[in-house]
Amino acid sequence: MNRRQFLLRSSASAIALAFSSRSMAAMPAAHTMPTASAPVPLMAADAIPAGSPLAPLSRLANRSKRIGEFRATLEAAVHEVTLVPGINTTVWAYQGAVPGPLIEVMEGDQVEIRFINRLPQASTIHWHGLPVPPAEDGNPWDLVPPGGERVYRFTLPEGSAGTYWYHPHPHGDTPEQVYRGLAGVFIVRARHDPLAGFAEQHLVISDLRLDREGRIPGNTAEDWMNGREGQYVLVNGQREPCITLAGRQRLRLWNACSARYLRLSLGGMPFWLVGTDGGLLEAPQRMSELLLAPGERAEWVVDGAPGQVVLTALAYDRQKMGEVADERDWPLARVEFVPGPRPELPSRLRSLEALSGVAARQRVEFSETMSMENGQHEMAFLVNGKAFDMNRIDLVGKVGRVEEWELVNDSHMDHPFHLHGTQFQVISRSEEGKDVAEPFLAWRDTVNLAPQQTVRVRLRQAFSGLRMFHCHILEHEGQGMMGVLEVKP
Repeated sequence: MNRRQFLLRSSASAIALAFSSRSMAAMPAAHTMPTASAPVPLMAADAIPAGSPLAPLSRLANRSKRIGEFRATLEAAVHEVTLVPGINTTVWAYQGAVPGPLIEVMEGDQVEIRFINRLPQASTIHWHGLPVPPAEDGNPWDLVPPGGERVYRFTLPEGSAGTYWYHPHPHGDTPEQVYRGLAGVFIVRARHDPLAGFAEQHLVISDLRLDREGRIPGNTAEDWMNGREGQYVLVNGQREPCITLAGRQRLRLWNACSARYLRLSLGGMPFWLVGTDGGLLEAPQRMSELLLAPGERAEWVVDGAPGQVVLTALAYDRQKMGEVADERDWPLARVEFVPGPRPELPSRLRSLEALSGVAARQRVEFSETMSMENGQHEMAFLVNGKAFDMNRIDLVGKVGRVEEWELVNDSHMDHPFHLHGTQFQVISRSEEGKDVAEPFLAWRDTVNLAPQQTVRVRLRQAFSGLRMFHCHILEHEGQGMMGVLEVKP
């Protein structure tokens, strides 16, 4: 029975039973089942004050005095923060900051991060999008226990400049650790950056749920079905801040939400897309809106006549399950344009080489299954028909060879695909039964798969070892929509 047939024959409350331990007992043993919390009354949508000037991100200090080396300590711990006046909220945070501190390095730098885990759960740090060896990538096999620590060491190669982020990746616990606050951002800068003369601002977009007492509640059955979204959408941890843009500026944007899609608009005003996950494009692309799936990043260049617009996440229907509210627009920030420098935007930003000479092909299919066995509703999120198993190799690759992957969404809900360890180039997307070529060349590590859509990408891995690939709706990843790639020498 497919999802649409199931929904026609079942109520949303019946579907919710799929997420109780009893109803999921028939699922594969390798798949850790989530526990669903009952929905609780939420704090008013305007309880967090709005309208303050955008706060800059905190920065992780480099303790090394050597040129070409970044060395620091990053601690994950439980902290109290004040989001609603007079109320303390318990968060899990890196260095006590939500979002976590910005790590900024140059191409070619040697990076050494000592991670201290003061959480009540085992954790890791996954360097999302960065080209680091598997042993340094915070995979679920490499857990740091509560009270433990480890050192991550890697060197960032030339050509890796881009907009990245970091977050935990322990299997089963990633959703909770992220929605409680654990995520930070990472920028790798080029030594010869054509946009180095532009003023730059950073916008980390996340969402948050608070109950009436100011606590962060657990995931409900609906969250495990659709992915968690909060009643607050924050920019740099603030509700609807004021952003002042003087002249022409460069913006870096992160979708650090667990499941929320961001169809971003500056009130319909045009902007230039100049970069994606893995760095600059060959040439600026003028547009008026951009969809960022969970985990994706972008770089814009913007300017405008003096005045105000609202940065908005326009409604986007990603085909959620059950009886859910209609999608709506979410105001993210008020943007005020004032006179200032307007450096020339180059017509060419860098040279990109399209991957060619495909030596192997892989197929990844995301699917959702629902059934009723012995009077119990069951549901699973699968990759190639299987739930994640840490002891199983799902795909085999080889260092250095160009591979073409066919990414198939055989479901009726959007799923963002993410691959660890490398960037890829989108070649085409299926639309109404036809393959449509990607309009411009770009490096990405996350791409959205619309319902019943196929996306073709090309990639090349630089390191041997085990890699993850998965849906970046964290609740789906945590329930089995993840696979293991073994890259052989």
